[in-house]
Amino acid sequence: MPDQKRALAYGLATVLLWSTMATAFKLTLRHVHPAALVFWASVFSTIALGALLAVRGRLIEALAGLRTGWRTALPLGLVNPAIYYLVLFKAYDLLPAQVAQPVNYTWAITLSLLAAVFLGHRLTRLDVLATALAYAGVVIISLRSQRFSAETGISLLGLALALGSTLLWAGYWIANTKDTRLPVAGLFQNFLLSLPVLAAAVWAIEGAGAFTPPAAGLLGAAYIGTLEMGLSFALWLAALKHATHAGSVSTLIFLSPPISLVFIHYVLGETIHPNTYWGLGLILLGLGVQNWSRMR
Repeated sequence: MPDQKRALAYGLATVLLWSTMATAFKLTLRHVHPAALVFWASVFSTIALGALLAVRGRLIEALAGLRTGWRTALPLGLVNPAIYYLVLFKAYDLLPAQVAQPVNYTWAITLSLLAAVFLGHRLTRLDVLATALAYAGVVIISLRSQRFSAETGISLLGLALALGSTLLWAGYWIANTKDTRLPVAGLFQNFLLSLPVLAAAVWAIEGAGAFTPPAAGLLGAAYIGTLEMGLSFALWLAALKHATHAGSVSTLIFLSPPISLVFIHYVLGETIHPNTYWGLGLILLGLGVQNWSRMR
């Protein structure tokens, strides 16, 4: 039944989890390489989603559904978690968290552009304005003084990967529009079928050592996989399910980037460059314009 207070509680819990992830990515990548992090985080995410389905009495049903659903689960699993998170984690490995996180957040803008191309959605003037504002923010974040660049480093490859991750994530959600499976069961199936592929890829890229990560790396992967890649998805679905006004819940996502900067500065120890504030402001303004356009 609709319960707006419960919906907001679920939504805020999800946003808080999302806000810690940029910091968690960077801290964990100090101990494991990106490919190994994708594999181990996916293992923990699969376990968490499986446990959630078991509690709901749907695990056997989800496993049985693979007999016919594997043709959908395998290609989607190759995108998320395999390719998407490999690209995203490599971007975080090459960039300061304060750069990678806001750039990755433009995926909603990318989604509207891809939806216009592949789903025939019409782009309004406000959509174009939102796109211009968001990508202007990306440019500003990427431009830093020579002194600060020497201190933190902006990798063009990292920036390209961060932007590429938005294409992968937006493309994944467009493909999901044709997916008729239950959301949590479908995500569990995707992750489960991706594990053998990820294991082979990790062996090829990093060798056998990737399967014996240090304790700190394994702990970080458990946090990321269980919460960011797994249970936060279920929490967000619960927030939307209980909401009497979905718009008030969906706008909570705008809290995540600013809160994330707090963790990036005080936990990770990055000095936040002024361009990050200006660029993030433009990105959030662009997302706000896009959100307002949809609610009109």
